[in-house]
Amino acid sequence: MRVLVVEDEPKIAKSIKRGLEAETFSVDIVEDGDSGLSYGRSPEYDVIVLDWMLPGSMDGQAVCMALRAEGVTTPILMLTAKAEVDSKVKGLSSGADDYLAKPFAFDELVARLYALLRRPRDFLGNTFSAGKLVLDPVSKDVFYDKDKIDITAKEFALLEYLLRNKDKVVNKDELINHVWSDDDDVLPNTVEVYIGYLRNKIDKKYNADIIQTKRGFGYIIQS
Repeated sequence: MRVLVVEDEPKIAKSIKRGLEAETFSVDIVEDGDSGLSYGRSPEYDVIVLDWMLPGSMDGQAVCMALRAEGVTTPILMLTAKAEVDSKVKGLSSGADDYLAKPFAFDELVARLYALLRRPRDFLGNTFSAGKLVLDPVSKDVFYDKDKIDITAKEFALLEYLLRNKDKVVNKDELINHVWSDDDDVLPNTVEVYIGYLRNKIDKKYNADIIQTKRGFGYIIQS
């Protein structure tokens, strides 16, 4: 899942980025309201963490209102030092989906982000599944018929995105946009390479047919 963090305090921004990447999120950071609006318009982001107090021509509340006015429906978590009830009401009224006051526990931030991510029709409890394959986005574990699979963070993120979009063909550009950040060195065949890694660990090892290729279109995991 790809997250846009709009935060002008470098230490906080770097801490959020480091922590979320450890959770297998891909993270992009911008430091002012104008950039937040520009980046926030992109459909590549699955969720936005938006600070209230920002430099530039607009603060976080204004950015949020502008995005909603333009029809952007990406979930937004408002992050701010303003903890008063009135401020919370203003933040949520501007179109934010959730509100977290500073200082905050990082585990709570992660929990709130997962809660904001749109859940597909077949999401049950805390796991995603396809046949005997089960992925737990919280524990970061992947099992096939109760056999735990050794998987890297990027492989996990790729598999999670495919499972979140089960029964939908996902093309390479969409996978790159949601699984890799702008800081990653992504080559034209990067997606194919990682799909190959997953197939070796799942399809070939267990004689399964979990990740399917729709030639000319992309990849799909079907129910």
